[in-house]
Amino acid sequence: MMEIPFHRPHIDEKLRKRIDKALELDSSQVQELEESFSAFCGAKFSVSTNSGTSALHLSMCTLDLKRGDKVICSVNSFVNVPEVVRHFDAEPIFVDVAKDSYLMDLEQLEKAIAENQSKKLRAVIVNHIAGQTVELDKLYAIAKEHKLKVIENASDAFGASYNGKKIGNSGADMVAFSFAPHRQGSIANGGMLTTNDEALAKRAELIKSHGIKSKGWDEFGNLDYVYDVIEPGWGYDISELNAAFALYKLETIDTDIQKLQAIADTYEKRLSGLKGVKTPTQEFNQPFLQYIIEINTNRDHFAGELKKRGIDISLQYIPLHMTSYYKTKYELKVYSFPNALSNYSKVMSLPFFPSMTKEEVKYVCDMITEVAKQRG
Repeated sequence: MMEIPFHRPHIDEKLRKRIDKALELDSSQVQELEESFSAFCGAKFSVSTNSGTSALHLSMCTLDLKRGDKVICSVNSFVNVPEVVRHFDAEPIFVDVAKDSYLMDLEQLEKAIAENQSKKLRAVIVNHIAGQTVELDKLYAIAKEHKLKVIENASDAFGASYNGKKIGNSGADMVAFSFAPHRQGSIANGGMLTTNDEALAKRAELIKSHGIKSKGWDEFGNLDYVYDVIEPGWGYDISELNAAFALYKLETIDTDIQKLQAIADTYEKRLSGLKGVKTPTQEFNQPFLQYIIEINTNRDHFAGELKKRGIDISLQYIPLHMTSYYKTKYELKVYSFPNALSNYSKVMSLPFFPSMTKEEVKYVCDMITEVAKQRG
């Protein structure tokens, strides 16, 4: 029996050179990362952070959220999305996903806006999943009409594009990315916040470093003894080593996407047509960054059988209204978001990382086929 992890970091000579360069301290990997990321996606400003969650939280900080403010987000999100809203004692307003995707239903978004019209409604956080994006032109038009800020959680869309523009520079006020291991196949952590608004970028830079203003910061983040505190902030700076890993992922992302596409092609050829298994469909000609299949009946049993065979799977995501805190806090019913509930009962994310071998991909396909046939 083979053991197939959900993700596995790829360590090569190019990455080792990056790490050595960081250890030599002859130049700032953080500065290079921010400049390279802006060049990659076309954004005017890129603010590095120590995690994707920190980047999301910084986006909320720049909005000066107050108690009772409201931010709309998809119910099919990782917990860090409403979490960064609740830390201001502000309120997340959940919206269901579309029937034919795992992405926010923009018609439901408009209904949520109509039901929550007030000065307290401040922004929309939309998260892209598996490299797929919502219909951004429509989203931006809705937000502009209602004077709402748009924050994109692009942690699952690093390297994707929309209408010829890289995600990170397609029209949102701010876009948050994550370099977390399970997303980018590294062994480090980090995040990035992009924007074309200079004022938002400067505010994020200030807040991420304890609200300290000083001419004494050097290129490695060392602080001179003369400084001033402008406002309370956070310690969200990325380290030089983590920046080196992130730079490596930035340099290899296009090649990684090509490798993932080849794996996705094999999955599609081998798994499409299996009874009880539905393979994903592509929207807007985007790359695969996760590979999510649906099991028509008893997904948990199917997943258990795969785990017995050494295959690790994951979920994108457990709907937030089914988690104890949000269900209790907002008195949400399990059927409040029927599309997200239906998806959750069926989806599973397969092992999917650039360093997967052909033998590993074949084994995953063989085992899924075996389990599917056993179930009739």
